[in-house]
Amino acid sequence: MKRLIFSLFVLIGSTVHVLAQSMVWNQRYQDYFNTYKDVAIEQMLQYKIPASITLAQGVLESGAGRSELALRANNHFGIKCNGWTGRKSYHDDDERNECFRAYNSVYESFRDHSVFLTTSQRYRRLFQLKLTDYKGWAKGLKACGYATSPVYAKKLIEIIELYRLYEYDKAKGFDAFQTREIERGVLRQVFAFNDNYYVYAKRGDTYRSLAKEVDISYRKLARYNERDKNDALEEGEVVWLKKKARKAPKSYKGRPHRVAAGESMYTIAQKYGIRVKYLYKMNDLSPDYQIRVGDLLRVR
Repeated sequence: MKRLIFSLFVLIGSTVHVLAQSMVWNQRYQDYFNTYKDVAIEQMLQYKIPASITLAQGVLESGAGRSELALRANNHFGIKCNGWTGRKSYHDDDERNECFRAYNSVYESFRDHSVFLTTSQRYRRLFQLKLTDYKGWAKGLKACGYATSPVYAKKLIEIIELYRLYEYDKAKGFDAFQTREIERGVLRQVFAFNDNYYVYAKRGDTYRSLAKEVDISYRKLARYNERDKNDALEEGEVVWLKKKARKAPKSYKGRPHRVAAGESMYTIAQKYGIRVKYLYKMNDLSPDYQIRVGDLLRVR
């Protein structure tokens, strides 16, 4: 009896631990949503699939875009071949060496996910649900056999509620710039912050080389980042793809930035996606002021 009681405690403890883990906020998940939310909204407006469901499935099936299938085949939804005539990729899943669809870009994966659901008789009844009924969609996907996990619907709902993805289901428009970059299959991840987008410079990047990749004039790209068009870029440097804002997001109100060693007014402005002159203005500083380690600077 004691052994049985102990085993029950272990089982209950393990279950609570797993549930607790599933509810922990994850920066990688948030980055994924920031990157692909506009594609999910675009697909929703065209195919009537809730953006929240698309994002939750994508992040779960692809491990936030970091699974082997996502990295090698751009497949973010775990869709298997099933009559697919395009490129294929083979991975172990329910069985060994199963055939999965492979795409030229992540955008193709999102679009094929939409087509897959809308053209399959199996999922037809889901389209009788409202776009805002993410719980019904999550449970319906599980009931229709999209995944074998008994907690698949629960996981989708937890993700949607933790990251408030249901807010995207009410969207009436999307940022065409972001969807275009993803559709073109830009070789590096595009991040979203402060109503803008940015990438990290790689070794050897210049504004000219990067401009070709993101399809923006190199002169504009340099101007957006308040730099000369011929300046060299350092590996890991943030490069903004649109004109920077005057202030950091509202969430930074009352949260000043503490200057660290090696930082400058420029690098701090880049960090928050704001223009340098407004950083000086917000802090009532003259352009010749030399910041010091430990200084507190308003960014909002």
